[in-house]
Amino acid sequence: MPEVTEYDYIIVGAGSAGCVLANRLSAAGSMRVLLLEAGGSDARFWIKTPIGYGRTFADARVNWKYQAAASPGLDGRTMYWPRGRVVGGSSSINALVYCRGMPGDFEDWRALGNPGWGWEDVRPVFERIERRVAPDGSVRGEGPLDVKDVRPFLHAVSRHWFAAAEELGLPVSEDFNGPRPEGVGCYQVTIRHGRRWSAADAFLRPALGRPNLRLETGAWARRIVFEGRRAVGVEYHRDGAFVTARAAREVIVCGGAVNSPQLLQLSGIGPGELLQRFGLPVVLDNPSVGGHLQDHLAVSYSFKATEATLNEQLRTPLAQLAAGLRYLFLRRGPLALSVNQFGGFLRADPQGARPDVQLYFNPITYGAGDSNRKRIEVDPFPGYILCFQPTRPTSRGRIDLASADFREPPTIAPNYLATEKDVRDVVFGGRLIQRIAATRAFRGLTAEALAPDLRVLDDAGLVADFRARAATVYHPVSTCRMGPNAEDSVVDARLRVHGIGGLRVVDASVFPTVTSANTNAPTLMLAAKAADLILDDSQR
Repeated sequence: MPEVTEYDYIIVGAGSAGCVLANRLSAAGSMRVLLLEAGGSDARFWIKTPIGYGRTFADARVNWKYQAAASPGLDGRTMYWPRGRVVGGSSSINALVYCRGMPGDFEDWRALGNPGWGWEDVRPVFERIERRVAPDGSVRGEGPLDVKDVRPFLHAVSRHWFAAAEELGLPVSEDFNGPRPEGVGCYQVTIRHGRRWSAADAFLRPALGRPNLRLETGAWARRIVFEGRRAVGVEYHRDGAFVTARAAREVIVCGGAVNSPQLLQLSGIGPGELLQRFGLPVVLDNPSVGGHLQDHLAVSYSFKATEATLNEQLRTPLAQLAAGLRYLFLRRGPLALSVNQFGGFLRADPQGARPDVQLYFNPITYGAGDSNRKRIEVDPFPGYILCFQPTRPTSRGRIDLASADFREPPTIAPNYLATEKDVRDVVFGGRLIQRIAATRAFRGLTAEALAPDLRVLDDAGLVADFRARAATVYHPVSTCRMGPNAEDSVVDARLRVHGIGGLRVVDASVFPTVTSANTNAPTLMLAAKAADLILDDSQR
């Protein structure tokens, strides 16, 4: 594409949302689109290999490697936050699980004053982007994103998971993304032909041949450029120099829950007192920028198993060689799958009206229960993990500038487990997973529990252990949240920044509340719906 200094749209961030937007906006052939990505290419073996996220988990070449501040509710512990710094964003380094969330999540969004974001509004958007691949290879849907049901290829220990559910009378879901998502089942993943199928693969790569789309990698946004209270461009750093590109129509920030509020604050939109402290001009004083941070916390319990699990297939050099050869020649075996294979969405609170806990049963153990690990090392014995996460936390944190230098990471203060409701949810979730561990099915699979032994913890012990070991499952949202007014939100229902022209935020930071599951699927949906809104507004 010839060098130009002005585009119609500038998209900051080639993560999940940015890739969707770049595709849709550039498909309108008259629109000139610039996509900026601070990271580099996703053409890496361990990105394309599904289980390779164990290698990218702490790789600074593709990962921002953030560190969250201490949370009083977690005994003052800090937390490692991996986030994708690469084309495809976190969809290039995540565990590939695709879950839309519960229908009630989106009804909550609408009830908070966001028309057009209820379940019946967003369900068709999900369907439009999906290509659902059944176990027999049949396909439903014509979307670009492969969502694969891999049940025939999952580990044989799955029989214990479903036997335990039968013992306890728990519901079974055939499809977490179907009409009855509540229950235990198998996770669907974004994989095509044994390779990760990220947002970059599904949405961006098919669009890169268009002459009106330009992707610049290694392009680190320093600030949004304003004329008065209208965004007119982006200043970014690339190849040792600062470059300014102008946007005739809009600047669209897609940096994610960490980088989007940081960029807004660096640009003068945020808490006025904070901005003044760092000598930044205040374009718009809005304390909600960076606020309302939500995230999912989970705790895992590890057990030595009485039968083989994935540990044996991934631990020793000989086993790794065999698994590698099988993957290279057949695109099969453990390297072609996620370790997050089985789980469910259940009501842990006996009085609950809807699922309030997400479960994981993984046929693997690693790190011997180290909740703040920065490497993933498989344990040298057969083992499995039982894990739970409360799905609708009420604790709120913040992300704010730590420096006026765009190269310095922001302060991430999650404020985990700060409410009594969240503490009660830990007790309910712990009791549920104790019941599962106590079934005949799991007693037969268990050789011994690795400390702490989940099965002997009382309510106080469950909470104390959660405070001591719980870790993020990498679902931060809501730091630029959507809402009807600027007093407690950042963008409106069309994702336009309150009080500013020509500027939107489109990523998980605008979620009004965290969804009840993994956040990549709803982020992709949100971006697809945002593209509709942007293109509709362009005709006005």
